[in-house]
Amino acid sequence: MHAENDPVVISARRTPIGTRGRALARLRVEELAAPVIRAALEDAAAAHGAPVTVADVVLGNCMGPGGNPGRIAALAAGLGHEVPGATVDRQCGSGLAAVLDAAAAIRAGDRRMRVAGGVESASTAPVRSVDGVPYDRAPFAPAGFSDPGMLRAAEDLAARDGISRARQDAHAARSHARARAARDAGRFDAELVPLAGLRHDDAIGGAERLLPRLPALFPGGTLTAGTSTRIGDGAAALVLAPAGAGPGLAIRASAVVGCDPAYPAIGAAGAIQAALESAGVVLADIAALEIVEAFAAQSLAVLDRIGLAGDDPRLSADGGALALGHPWGASGAIAVVRLFSRLVRAGAPAGTRGIAAASIGGGMGIAAVLEVVR
Repeated sequence: MHAENDPVVISARRTPIGTRGRALARLRVEELAAPVIRAALEDAAAAHGAPVTVADVVLGNCMGPGGNPGRIAALAAGLGHEVPGATVDRQCGSGLAAVLDAAAAIRAGDRRMRVAGGVESASTAPVRSVDGVPYDRAPFAPAGFSDPGMLRAAEDLAARDGISRARQDAHAARSHARARAARDAGRFDAELVPLAGLRHDDAIGGAERLLPRLPALFPGGTLTAGTSTRIGDGAAALVLAPAGAGPGLAIRASAVVGCDPAYPAIGAAGAIQAALESAGVVLADIAALEIVEAFAAQSLAVLDRIGLAGDDPRLSADGGALALGHPWGASGAIAVVRLFSRLVRAGAPAGTRGIAAASIGGGMGIAAVLEVVR
């Protein structure tokens, strides 16, 4: 389904993802986000053929430090005090949700360009407490609902769906191998904005050779540290414009769905199915998929539900979050950056479609269908 007013992503940049506590650990959220915002705007001006006037900056962020990181990053990027900013928290789907929020404003008739994306500094996130007792995360569900930790939820899902340790190891190994090949071939270079001496995602290959020897995280379980993504620091920024502003990825359809909080990892499956239906296409019409890989078990459970093989060449062809890392609030936006590189930068013809999606803590999923326009 085509619409004349579908917004278009005309530029897309990201930082390398630094594993929590490593190269990017001392950078605050605005120090991560501001450089990629500036780089994305420079690219957009070149694509548009004219300077870009920004109406708003919308960023996803999960863990703080509060104070509206979207606005702080806009100021840090030098956009001027007249440019507002907003921050979206939809947990692991925050970055993609921010992109869809910015797109909705353009689709509603405000034809000014917007910056959208996500940022997370897991390394500098504040320690929170209730009655003086620190906690790792806020609840994803109220009293009376299941609210497992993400590791426990992934282990429970693997057991329920019968996803073996061998399948999980193979999926993680494939993600690392694809990411290493893409890095070595320079396929990440055009999208990356190096920071603090980090030029590439630092988790690539880190667990690959150890996968078969890593112990299970739960007694009798199948999850390991190697089949769980590395928590990371990083940011992504995209410039969204009205149709006709330049080549890029038109946002054709999107969906956000809910699912059982006991099994939050399957949320992306329902969102992908709903987005495909809204777009009037089927999975066979999709040339590229970027589904955030929080865990190998989670990724495989989603793929089983949508009928896609784990080794399908369309899926995370340059590796996914199991290899690159997972900066929570940015990962959904990074998925769109990756689609932009795989389709727009790589010269895919107009009409080529891609999907970006993520499962979300608390039992949700988010997805978008995007299409190359030239």
